[in-house]
Amino acid sequence: MLKKIGLLLAGGIAVLVLMFHLGPLVGLAISLAILYYAVKKFFKADSTFGKIVWALIGLAALMVSVSNVPALIAIVAAYVLYVVYKKWNEPKEVVQVVDDPFVHFEKQWAELQKHY
Repeated sequence: MLKKIGLLLAGGIAVLVLMFHLGPLVGLAISLAILYYAVKKFFKADSTFGKIVWALIGLAALMVSVSNVPALIAIVAAYVLYVVYKKWNEPKEVVQVVDDPFVHFEKQWAELQKHY
């Protein structure tokens, strides 16, 4: 029961952190998409002017991507939510108590042989 309360608390905090950092996360996604497109166009460009333009666009997108560091916090919060979800739905382990007196026989026999 205490584990579920801890998971609920961690999940709630992770949801709040993810919601607060949703703007930088969207900005990071858009800037990475622009950066990917600029790199593709840079390698396909034939003229030097085209390569310079696409390099400048890519550099600007890279700077915007780097400035969205809070988006990394949102990614970590999303991972924490994933882990909480997996732990919440994890089946409980059933511990079986065996009252067999011969369960540890081999271990005890080895100890007796070692001492005598």
